[in-house]
Formats: sequence, structure tokens, C-alpha cells
Amino acid sequence: MNETSRGWLERDAAVVWHGFTQMASFLGGEASRAPLMIERAEGRELIDVDGNRYLDAISSLWVTTLGHRVPELDRALIDQVGRIAHSTLLGNGNTVVVHLAEALSRVVPVESPHFLFASDGASAVEQALKVAFQYWRNKGAGAGEHRLFLALGGAYHGDTTGAISLGDSGFESAVFDPLKFEVLRSPGYGDPDWLAAAAKVIESRSGELAAVVVEPLVQAAGGMVVGDPHQVGELGQLCHDAGVLLIADEVATGFGRTGAMFASEICGLRPDLLCIGKGLTGGYLPMSATAASAKVYEAFFGDDLGPETLYHGHSYGGNALAAAVALKHLELMESRHVLDNVRSGADHLAGSLAGSLADHLAVKAIRQQGLMVGVELSPPVEGLRWGRRACAGATRRGVLLRPLGDVVVIMPPLTITTGEIDRIVAVLVESLDELL
Repeated sequence: MNETSRGWLERDAAVVWHGFTQMASFLGGEASRAPLMIERAEGRELIDVDGNRYLDAISSLWVTTLGHRVPELDRALIDQVGRIAHSTLLGNGNTVVVHLAEALSRVVPVESPHFLFASDGASAVEQALKVAFQYWRNKGAGAGEHRLFLALGGAYHGDTTGAISLGDSGFESAVFDPLKFEVLRSPGYGDPDWLAAAAKVIESRSGELAAVVVEPLVQAAGGMVVGDPHQVGELGQLCHDAGVLLIADEVATGFGRTGAMFASEICGLRPDLLCIGKGLTGGYLPMSATAASAKVYEAFFGDDLGPETLYHGHSYGGNALAAAVALKHLELMESRHVLDNVRSGADHLAGSLAGSLADHLAVKAIRQQGLMVGVELSPPVEGLRWGRRACAGATRRGVLLRPLGDVVVIMPPLTITTGEIDRIVAVLVESLDELL
């Protein structure tokens, strides 16, 4: 007989430390908040050790694109195991990584890109920061020149030290303030004057800026706050005119989430540095990359082992197994016309949300771009944790959702069907009705 979920969770609590989780209450508290113990998956459903099924409406934290156990991705992984699992990219190459980089170069909105591979989105951002800073040193900038970064209010770029410096003190990161470096900040997309404020900083302090860092079109972890694509494009032009580097963090928005392969395309952005991750391997293996434009990449040319060299790299950067899956994933995105399904699914989701949730007493606002949705709730008083309770109610009904505070995030796999979309919305409505 298989061990029950409770038994597995007790074993888990004895040895595992979960991120973004208070382990003191991991097993305690309300039964409705009990964590899941997943054993396997099929298609767009997760299956726990007790055999219960859950529609994965958050794409396993925004990484799964085509669903789970995709036969072609499975075979790509197995085929690569028969060749090699990993070899270092520090000074050496690997054929499958070359194939992947060539394929990525044809789709990223970066001029003549070169790719520096890592394992997660925060690492891709960290690389971009170091590259941007050293770019100016290699170009001869003085100690007080081009050393600062401009980020937006509500920004979130990951949990490494540089990334949390860019972030806007979300997720209790203020405890690390003594470790953060100085960052200039202007309002986020939620402020109607955000572009004018950013423009003022760029104009007045261009000589101090190493780069402007932006999440194109959607500030995802900030509550799914959607910007105007034309204004985001104008920000890119302002950076270009001022001679300031632009870093686009597309870890969350990349690989089809917004209805285009990259949100930068919708905005007309051509960033100098592009950070990608999450959906790169379709949710199979940890892999990220920083794409650098020719202008940036060539600034690092110099003498062998000289000071212009980028002394940065990860042991598992460019992992061959991940590269093989990522390469096949890109092929499937095209051959299966996945973006067409995202666009039609997004239209259906918008209609379903408008018909069922727009006037719901528990809902304050709905924000959507493609298959990225934030349903902001309106609890009558603070401290009710409506977001968490609503998602717990949805999970009990077989749909896995996860909140950002009192914003319920809906971010299903890109292959989601209209029937599954209606199920997600119906379950959320039932869970909100229960709150009221």
C-alpha cells in the first residue's frame, strides 16, 4: 500500500526546507491549507500520492508551457542522456548548446545575440547586472560614472543579492537592506505617470546609469500589473537616445505567456541585455540565459586573461540535458502553433472572467495580458488572507492556484483548453463565494 499524503508530509518536514514557506506551520494550521505531496503528472494535471488530481493552473510556478510528460520532450531528454549529461562551458563547447543558442538567436529580440547560460531567472538577472556594470568599465567609465541602475516601483527580479537590490522590497526582503546596493527607483506601471517619472531620471542622471531594468509589459510578481506597450516601447527609445543600456527581464513573460514569444516584441523593445528562464525548457529542467547584444558582447574583447574578460560562469551553465529539452521545446512551440492557442485561449479567458468575476463582490480588479492574469481581491479588512484562502478553496476543488498576497494568479499552461479555462474560472468563483 502506498504511503499516505500525511506520512509523506511528515517525512518532508523532517528534512526539507521549502522556499517562501514558514516551516513552523508547514504541517499545522487549517487543514484547507495543507500542502500537496505530488507523485506524478499527466498532461496539465498533477497527481498526489493519494491519487487526487489537480489542474495545474499556475504552470508549476509559471514554468510549464506545454504540460507535463510531453512525449517529445521526454524523448529529447532520454536521447541526450545517451550522449552526455553535462560538460563545462567554461572555455569549452557542447554541440547541443550550440544548436540551442542558434535557435534562440532566431527568436530573441536582441541584435546579434550571444548567450550566457545559467540555471534560474535570478542568476540570469545577476549576470546582466555584472555585464552592464563591467561594460562601462571596459568602455573607460570612471569610478563615479555609469554605476547605478534604475528599476521600477513594484519590481521583482529574483532573490539573489543583486536581484533583490533591484526589487521593490517585496516578500519581506527589507531584512536584507544592509546587503543591497544603491538603486534609483521610479514608479511602476500602476502609476499613470510612470513613464514621465522614468524619463526624468534617465535624462537627469544618464551619466550615472549603467542600465535601466524593466519587466516588459507585465510586472508579474508585483501583482500582475500590466503596462501600456507603447509607453514601454517609449522607455526603450529613451534609453537608446540617452546612451543607457536597457535590461529586459523576461524570465516570467518570455516564451509565449503574453501572446508573443517575448513581451518585448509587443512593446517594440530591442534590449541590450535580455534575461530568460522559467519556460525555456518547458518546465522540465532548471535553465536560464542572459542574451547580450553585439554592442555589449564585443566590449568584452581584449587580451587573453586580461581585465576586459567577463570572469563569471556557473558549473552547470549550459547543461546539455537542459539544452536538449529547450531545443526541442522551441521546435514544438513553432510546429504546434502554440502562440495561436495562447491568443485564442486569452480571448476566451478574458470573456470568462468578465462574465463571471468582473462584478463579483470579492473582486477589486482583474488584470490580464495573454495567459497571465491577476485577480485582485477586496477583503473588507486587512489580515483576512483572502488570497490564500481562495486558493486553498480552489485546490480543494481540484484546481491548483497560488496567491500573491490578495491577488490570485491564473497562469495555466500555454496548451490549456477552453473547457479547462472555464473550469478554472468556475472553481475560483465557487471559492470566492465561500469566502463571502
